[in-house]
Amino acid sequence: MLRVLAVDDEAPALGELLYLLRADPRVRSAEGAGDATEALRRIGRALEAGPDGDEGVDVVFLDIHMPGLGGLDLARLLGGFARPPLIVFVTAHEGFAVQAFDLEAVDYVLKPVRRERLAEAVRRAHDLVHAQAHAATVHPAPAPAEQIPVELGGVTRFVSVDDIAYVEAHGDYARLHTDHGSHLVRIPLSTLEERWAARGFVRIHRSHLVALARIDELRLDGGATTVRVGHAELAVSRRHARQLRDLLLRRAGG
Repeated sequence: MLRVLAVDDEAPALGELLYLLRADPRVRSAEGAGDATEALRRIGRALEAGPDGDEGVDVVFLDIHMPGLGGLDLARLLGGFARPPLIVFVTAHEGFAVQAFDLEAVDYVLKPVRRERLAEAVRRAHDLVHAQAHAATVHPAPAPAEQIPVELGGVTRFVSVDDIAYVEAHGDYARLHTDHGSHLVRIPLSTLEERWAARGFVRIHRSHLVALARIDELRLDGGATTVRVGHAELAVSRRHARQLRDLLLRRAGG
């Protein structure tokens, strides 16, 4: 069943669309967003929750003309995701169909929305999601790098986990350090430790999580252990030092 996000800046149109979507038996959940920025935040939270979480988004039913970021712009942004949701445009304007299908939209539904026409768009999206899930089971692909949404000057951008060298705890927040700067996100360090263990991140201190492959040097000085990650020198707590040394030796030995 589909997890759906509907995006429209007109509240009556959004309410009607959500009513029709929730009445379709192929729709597991349908949530609404009043603009593209809110939609990006919701999809970002879905990425944090993981692809199989209840907050996940399989399909976005998207208006085209909205204040600020338009529907076509949002669709282009979503197309850059490792696992982009499917797009169905729902609009009063006929003139954007070519651009919509250039963006590989599943369907293009004109307003006022008819129940039967919307049901056909839902069917197409449902069949595609089912086919993709079946293909992934038969021929599983390597897991793509997770994308973390971050806010920069009021704009939501996405940072790949593969670009993160280490993470620093800030209470309920964490600061992600990359080669090009740092970003504060509202995710506890303990959550990232559990989620990214399979990607080679290790806890070296109550305040730091480090990508094992990004450690350039391990230093022992008078009983104190530190690691160098790029230009940063980070302390390793005693309780983590032995495990870290074992991991680094194992990695060096192939």
